This record gives sequence, structure tokens and C-alpha cells, in this order.
Amino acid sequence: MGTATSGWITLVVGVLVAVALLELVRRLVTHRLARRWPTGSAELSPVVRPAFVAAVLAGVRASLRPEMLPNSLESAISHLVTLTLIAAVTWMIVEIVNAASDLYLLRLAQAGEGTRHIQRARTQIGMLRRAAGAIIVVLGFGVALFTFEAVRALGAGVMASAGVLGIVAGIAAQSTLGNLFAGLQLAFSDALRIDDVVVVDGEWGRIEELTLTYVVVTTWDERRLVMPVSYFTTTPFENWTKAGGALLGPVMIRLDWTVPVRELRSALYEWLQRQALWDRREWSLSVTNLMDNGLVELRAVVSAADSASLWDLSCDMREWLIEYVREKHPDALPRFRAEVLPADLYARSYPASAFREPVSWADREAVRDEGHRHGPHEAPPRGTGDGDGTSEG
Repeated sequence: MGTATSGWITLVVGVLVAVALLELVRRLVTHRLARRWPTGSAELSPVVRPAFVAAVLAGVRASLRPEMLPNSLESAISHLVTLTLIAAVTWMIVEIVNAASDLYLLRLAQAGEGTRHIQRARTQIGMLRRAAGAIIVVLGFGVALFTFEAVRALGAGVMASAGVLGIVAGIAAQSTLGNLFAGLQLAFSDALRIDDVVVVDGEWGRIEELTLTYVVVTTWDERRLVMPVSYFTTTPFENWTKAGGALLGPVMIRLDWTVPVRELRSALYEWLQRQALWDRREWSLSVTNLMDNGLVELRAVVSAADSASLWDLSCDMREWLIEYVREKHPDALPRFRAEVLPADLYARSYPASAFREPVSWADREAVRDEGHRHGPHEAPPRGTGDGDGTSEG
């Protein structure tokens, strides 16, 4: 009885010592982080819970004695504590990796790095976090399996056949592995980043999430397109923010050829000077085409800092152009021209016989029957007489 009691006392002391040591380490790390990053301690909060669980289990595992447990349960309980400790340590390592990546991003933000550099870092670190988490979990699961004696006994045979199993698994998971390597390629080639503006399969949107297997694109109407990562490595797509967010946008308008282009160009520049969305980088108004129907095609080009500003500015400019032409030069609005011929010239060009209609129902029926015999696209004969357009009989 005294031996069991002393064992339990040792266990409690071991747990308390482990927790005290962990608390000391936590305070030291938090203090050092607070000196460099005032908000850095918040990034470590997810690590605290698995660390305390692992400390308690480590203290229990180190202090547990066989005489403290019944002989029938000694092995099972000891093995359960070991498995739980492995799971807690795996959880803690995953959270440490996540916290370290968050601290790195926080340091970049506080150092005043550019938005594109931070977006690239977020994309690459997000990929590495997922890959590292998957590897850590797989390793933890493997360590837990090797605590079973049956698995240890089969270890040599498993290692001997690992090459064959690897080939079989690679063939079976070819698409999954392809997406995995495609995701790493996208992240580290800087072809795609979080918050990039893209046009994919005719849909405009932003990259909301980029994982090792799929990409989530949020469209302008808040729909989500979930696409495999391999799509972006095998299919061309538009990335509007690859080299920066600034863009040029055209506005096309067709007006009558009498429109005063120079006056309209000057008025457009004055209007742009009052627009906060214009970044003062580029603008132009050009005549790009002459139409056959007496219209000219004008193209106004403006620049903006990002795609959202460019869209709003383009819509505002299109509306202003319509209002300006309608108020200042209504004669320049699109219209169609027709030429009125003199009566004698019209009569010679279009004789009345060309428009002669059957004067009786019998004639109408005859014309209709003749049209059915010749088909819908072939006109019936005008007559077989002397060419005067009248039918015989």
C-alpha cells in the first residue's frame, strides 16, 4: 500500500514539475516575443493547449510505475498513455509550425513590405503549412503504429516491399499527386497568389483560397468556383495582378461622323481631372474605326489603381460621354441616313410591274401553288409569254 501511495505521489509531482517547466518556457518565450512584436503572443495562443496536454501526459508517462496498476490493465493503460502522448506531441508540433508561419507574416507586415510581397509570402507559406502538417501527421501516425509489437515485427517486410507499394500507390493516386505538385508549382513560381484578380473560364473573380489540391475563386456576384490546381498549370488564364494592380480599361462608343472629336477629348480630360478613381497615369480618346453606316467608333482609355476602381471609372466615363453628347451635340448621336429619289427616277428604277399583286383570289391561289412547286427559296416564274410579266391563259 505504501509503495502504491508513493507511486501516485511521484506521479502527481512529475505532472506538476512538467507543467511548471512548460509554464516557465511559455513565459520566457512570450516575454521575448512581446519585446519584438507586441501582438506576437496572440500567435502563440493555439500552441498553449496542446503543449499543456503533452506536458501532463509526459509527466504521467515518466512517473507511471507498474505497481500502481492492476496486472491485467498495466500494459493496456501504459500503451494508451503512450499513444495519447504521441497524438498530443503531433498536435503541438503542427500548431508550432502554424504559429511560426504567422509570426513570419506578422514580421513582414510590420516591416512595411509591399502588398504583392506579402501576398506571395502568404501563398507560399500557406502551401508549406499544409504540406508540413500532412507530413507531421503521417509521421505521428507511423510512430503510433510502431508502438504495436505486431507492426514492429512486420516492419522489415514492409520496408522490403515499400518500393513496390510506392509504385502502386503512385499509379493509383496519380491525379492527387499531380494536383499536389501543381499546387507547389503555382505557389513557388509566383504565378498565382491569394487575392489575385483572375479571369478563369470567362469568369472574373479573386483568389480566395489556394491549397495543395484546389483553388477557390470568388466571383463578383459572390459565387465560389472550386477548381483543381492542375487546371491553372494546364489551361491559360488571365491574371490581372501578376505584375501589379494598375490596369488600363477601354470604353467604346459609336457616334455620328459630325461629332467634334477634339472638343470631346478636351472635355473628357477636364472631367477626368475631377475623378478620384483615376490614378493620373494614362488616358486617351481616339477614333478607331469608320463605319459604313455613317458612324465613327471612338475608344476612350483610362487607367486605375486596381480592377474594382477601373470598373467603376469606366462605367462613370461611359455615362458621362452619353450625357455630354446628348446635351452638347445632339446631332452627333447615332442616326441612319436615307436618300430620297425624284419621282421620275424612282419610277424608272422601281416600275410598278415589279410590285404587281394578283388581283383575284384565283390568281393568288395560282401564285401560291406555283411557289410550293418551286420551293420556299425559289421564286415562281413571272410568265411564259413574251416577257411582259403576265401569265398565259
